[in-house]
Amino acid sequence: MTTRAADPAGLLNSATRHSGARSVALGLVSVASTAAALLLPATLGRTLDLLLAHAPATRWVLCCAGLVLLAVLLDACETVLGGTVDARTTAWLRRRLTEHVLAVGPRAAARFGPGDLVARLVGNASQAGTAPAARAALLAALAGPLGGMVALGLIDLWLAAVFLAGAPVLTLLLRAFTRDTTRCVADYQQVQGRIAGALAEAAAGHRTIEAAGTADKEAARILRPLPELSRAGHRMWRVQGRAAAQASTVAPLLQLGVVAVAGLLLARHRLSVGEVLAASRYAVLATGVGVLVGQFASLARARAAAGRLAEVLSEPATAHGDRRLPPGPGRLELRGVTARRGGRTVLDGVDLVVPGGTTLALVGRSGAGKSLLAALAGRLADPDAGEILLDGVPLRDLSHGELRRAVGYAFERPALLGTTVEDAIALGPRPLSPATVREATRLACADDFVRRLPDGYATPCADAPRSGGESQRLGLARAFAHGGRLLILDDALSSLDTVTEARITGSLLTHGTHDTRLLIAHRAATAARADAVAWLDGGRVRAVGTHAELWRTDGYRAVFGDGGPG
Repeated sequence: MTTRAADPAGLLNSATRHSGARSVALGLVSVASTAAALLLPATLGRTLDLLLAHAPATRWVLCCAGLVLLAVLLDACETVLGGTVDARTTAWLRRRLTEHVLAVGPRAAARFGPGDLVARLVGNASQAGTAPAARAALLAALAGPLGGMVALGLIDLWLAAVFLAGAPVLTLLLRAFTRDTTRCVADYQQVQGRIAGALAEAAAGHRTIEAAGTADKEAARILRPLPELSRAGHRMWRVQGRAAAQASTVAPLLQLGVVAVAGLLLARHRLSVGEVLAASRYAVLATGVGVLVGQFASLARARAAAGRLAEVLSEPATAHGDRRLPPGPGRLELRGVTARRGGRTVLDGVDLVVPGGTTLALVGRSGAGKSLLAALAGRLADPDAGEILLDGVPLRDLSHGELRRAVGYAFERPALLGTTVEDAIALGPRPLSPATVREATRLACADDFVRRLPDGYATPCADAPRSGGESQRLGLARAFAHGGRLLILDDALSSLDTVTEARITGSLLTHGTHDTRLLIAHRAATAARADAVAWLDGGRVRAVGTHAELWRTDGYRAVFGDGGPG
């Protein structure tokens, strides 16, 4: 596996670079809007002096009107560009996160949970996507106080000196606010993710909840973190309120100080009335902490959200080699395979060979490691130790395309992805003809069911009512359609009635499109049809042989409840 490090700052930098020209344009428009706001007080002051002196001021009045109009237009452009940058950046983050989650595979859902992953993909990506626009707005927000301070100095150095005396206090307030807000937002988003994860679990098990009559208990379980969420939210509001209160105390004092000094200078005839007006406006701009607080809060939320995205992106993606398979019958070999899950060793030094062209049934009690071995056999997961080979080539060395063309899967609860039923069956590493799809569907005993749908194979998946067994048959049809050297049935026959299972198993063994077949068997009749049976017990292969041979062992018969054909 390869580890792709992702830190929040680097992720936000990449997102900003992706926005490219739009982010630059947004920054320029924001700065231009601030520049217009900085020019306006001086222009108003000059106009007022001319009017008080009864001098011609038409040109300056027009300048004031032009600056106001320019500020309005720039604000409109800033709004449009900001929305565009937010949307493009959010889309880029979601695409990158989705691609990485798919590259990581089942480990991503196992570590974070489906609900939390969705919360990160939807909510956190949207929050992190505001970072480029927030950075551009922060640049303009900083330009306002700096420009106001410079303008005060140009009017009179004493005005700038008064402002600078209190500026360090404002700087410390902003620094503390940013630090505290980042921590509070991270806690809030983490609790949100936990609630989303619990909600996703409940949605997946809604029938069980309804049947058990535990809807109220489930609602209480899902909402149990709400007090913690409330506390985190209140901490955020307290931090922001404290910062605003402190700033609203310091800023007016600075403004009053500047205006008072400007009044003294006016009394000594060192400033004009217009310059006093301009100084009062520049003092407001220079102490524009409210705008800075808002921008810093936006950046803090974006940075915290980016941290949650970076956690997912730091999960190592599965690395593939570039080798191709030589001609072969599909011989599968496991050498000393050990796999751990949740700190528990599920498979312990498993050695197993499935000869090419044969069918091997995996049999064992619940928790014996059958599904995990099935996942390892087709590299949906990697072992912690040991090696798995297909026709003599380690699975790690195969290219992704070669591996997926060679190995097919059918699952207990298949996900039918695609617009129509035919699309769902044809989903795979290569395009399929309609004839191939229909032949595979017949092999899976699903053709009659599909033809009874409102639009047959063209029926949208969402409009195709089906039972668990019918869904399994469509999943089997998808696996059969793509052929390959190895077919792995991970509990893919569990929802079928015995007659249908017998028909599918018989067709698979006599007319299958795969050379080698590995299937998890829960029924003695299914194991009896396989060429050989591997009996898993306690994370190890206890025995390999035909069903008839193993049936003589009491422990083997106990796996099937000590019943069924011998």
